[in-house]
Amino acid sequence: MICYSAIVILTMPKEKAMLSGHREIVMDTETTGLDPHKGHRIVEIAAVEIIGRVRTGKYFHSYVNPSRDMPEEAFRIHGISGEFLKDKPLFSTIAKEFLDFVGTSTMVIHNAPFDISFINFELATLGINPITMRRVVDTLPMARKKFPGSPASLDALCKRFNISLKSRDKHGALIDSELLALVYAELLGGLQGKFDLRNATNTIEVRDSKAFPQRQFPSSDEETEAHRQMLQKIKNPLWDKCS
Repeated sequence: MICYSAIVILTMPKEKAMLSGHREIVMDTETTGLDPHKGHRIVEIAAVEIIGRVRTGKYFHSYVNPSRDMPEEAFRIHGISGEFLKDKPLFSTIAKEFLDFVGTSTMVIHNAPFDISFINFELATLGINPITMRRVVDTLPMARKKFPGSPASLDALCKRFNISLKSRDKHGALIDSELLALVYAELLGGLQGKFDLRNATNTIEVRDSKAFPQRQFPSSDEETEAHRQMLQKIKNPLWDKCS
């Protein structure tokens, strides 16, 4: 019986061993309330860069002075006080830096209409064109479609995908963006098959005797002899070096 094994050698220069995929921005905001048209404002905004579903370590984050008081119900959710925000920049100060970081990338947001309405309200006061929903991926309807009838909050999705919430005492734009990046990857099928080779060595060697199926029927005498003669013609075969 003839069995087959595989030795796969992958050689890749470090400068080319980069993560593949397109750039997306996962983001979140914290606010003083539910409706910007009723006087509520952004108090924290964060955006996390991902490429090929993987966080790159690049992010934008800023607290924002809302120029108003902090309602108690909002403080209970995110723990950001009006006193803490007194010396923080206005949205007009950080708007350009935020928009430059986001660029033209797709934006990934959980319950996107909420965050986009606040961002666009601030942009409108500055005479800047709004962000259209065409460039936004909303993970809330994604989750509801994937798990109909199940809770679809960020907390519930983290628990479903066994994503740790130990570092999250209250809501926060940056930590929630980081968590959403992990949830988004899981909603798309996880990170299996995604290889981050930026820190790879020049040669990756994989040996797997099960990489190809074994031949399950006996060879004839003629096949065996033909195979033996073919092997004799090969100089310095790899299997001799690995034995």
